[in-house]
Amino acid sequence: MKPLYGPQFGSYPAEDVAWLLKDLSHVELEAPTEEREAAIQTGRAHYAESLPVEYQPGPEYKRLFHEALDASAERIAYATGLVTELVLAERGPDAVLVSLARAGTPVGILMRRWARFARGLDLPHYAISIVRARGIDTVALRYLAEHHDPSGVMFVDGWTGKGAITRELTEALRGGPFRPDLAVLADPGRCTPLHGTRDDFLIPSACLNSTVSGLVSRTVLNAALIGPGDFHGAKFYAGLAGDDVSAHFLDTVCARFDDVAERVAKDLPALRAADRAPDWSGWDAVRRWARAQGTDDLNLVKPGIGETTRVLLRRVPWKVLVRADAGPEVTHIRLLARERGVPVEEVAPDAFPYACMGFIHPKFGKGAVQ
Repeated sequence: MKPLYGPQFGSYPAEDVAWLLKDLSHVELEAPTEEREAAIQTGRAHYAESLPVEYQPGPEYKRLFHEALDASAERIAYATGLVTELVLAERGPDAVLVSLARAGTPVGILMRRWARFARGLDLPHYAISIVRARGIDTVALRYLAEHHDPSGVMFVDGWTGKGAITRELTEALRGGPFRPDLAVLADPGRCTPLHGTRDDFLIPSACLNSTVSGLVSRTVLNAALIGPGDFHGAKFYAGLAGDDVSAHFLDTVCARFDDVAERVAKDLPALRAADRAPDWSGWDAVRRWARAQGTDDLNLVKPGIGETTRVLLRRVPWKVLVRADAGPEVTHIRLLARERGVPVEEVAPDAFPYACMGFIHPKFGKGAVQ
């Protein structure tokens, strides 16, 4: 297997990312949300075997995306600078960035561009698939090991929720040559020491699906399509090019690198010296609130702005809890909930370490109290 590159696959320039994926663009994989949810929760199918129908936002939601991007671009640039410098301190100038497709890929590109901006480095960047309860793409790992020193690889994601992917990565890489370190922009789940912030803030790339991720779908692991020697798969939604804001997102953030460079340099020593050890307090909060809502299935609970957005865009949502002090960070959450008829309940400012928490509907969940 060989990597895929834009513009033949995805809308990112070839130098920004090499996709270690199999092109499934010709396959009809989309299914109605309710049908997918029923199959997933009753154990008849895994979520990675099909794809949700891509949400197409209306004018108000698009406006919210652009407003959120304008408001947060400097904050994202600052977090990008900090986490990239932490990675370079860990891996050195020969670091290899490996983003977890697809939420990690825009962040991997931002980190690659920061390394070039601040250090004059041209870091390799790959995107690979990891699937909850199925593990990481071992064919992609073999490719990486054949082309790079595994000790230089750093895995990258956008943010942490309760830490399920962090745990999945650690388990999948156990006993192998790759270190299971994960670098993220935001770590509200407090499960990785390599982060730009632990605040649960709105990263606008979480607001949309493929149209802010190089027009690439979520990854697919389906035995009927993926053979033992294949990378995990994904689709290139070339037909959505008219709505693509992937380059706009990256360029808007990168334009703020100059504005934050001095602050990154000033704040970096204190961040490196700080106690950044994971305490997994996010996981504990999720367990506590899951019980309070009458479910023991933590897979139905998605904490944080990014994960709550995903629930509203891709799954069958049940309810959303929003901290009373969340403010404009959750405006798009409220809009999506209103569009889908999902109740939003306010909780105390100190209820949990996230701005919000989304719950997948337990109708089909074997672990839910109904």
